[in-house]
Amino acid sequence: MRVLIVEGDEALGEELRDHVAAAGHAIDWFKRLADAGAATETTGYDIVLLELLLPDGDGLTLLQALRARHTGTPVIILTPHDRVSDRIDSLNAGADDCLCKPFDLGELTARMLAVTRRYAGNLRSLVQLPGIVIDQTVRRLVVDGRCLMLSAREWAVLDKLVVRPGCLVSKGQILDALYAFGSEIESNTVEVYISRLRKKIGHDRIETVRGVGYFIK
Repeated sequence: MRVLIVEGDEALGEELRDHVAAAGHAIDWFKRLADAGAATETTGYDIVLLELLLPDGDGLTLLQALRARHTGTPVIILTPHDRVSDRIDSLNAGADDCLCKPFDLGELTARMLAVTRRYAGNLRSLVQLPGIVIDQTVRRLVVDGRCLMLSAREWAVLDKLVVRPGCLVSKGQILDALYAFGSEIESNTVEVYISRLRKKIGHDRIETVRGVGYFIK
């Protein structure tokens, strides 16, 4: 996933960035609303972690702007106050969940996965396909009884393919997932990572629709 973190506190921002990145996700972290707002206008995010109290304003301003643009990106509000009114205001403004500081990073991960699964129409963290078991919570992949290791980029591609098994994923969608990691993308990058996945999970498990995209059986 590509995750936007909007957090003004240096220490917490670094902790969030490192924790989410360690799970294999790509991160953009901004400390100010203006910078985060500009990023959302040019970049597609899979989820936003949004602090309410920021140096240049209220985080709800960004949330309201996203919803006004009919952006369905999941948003989890991070609030420093354990006030029911804050949670109500956030949910009414279009937030998908709220976490009161201080919170456990493991709980944050679980809530992120729960929210993104709801948006994908998949309420399970465990994906089972013929000969394949994927536990997205702990990033565990078992193929034909063997536990396999994937790189962060390989996970990004696999995540796109298993959102709705059997449904076509365009080359552009996969490129977006790979661009999130920031380094240079070559013209054949998608083909390279599809090839790597095929070597690990089985060539016949990923189908190519020439000139359009791919789907996992």
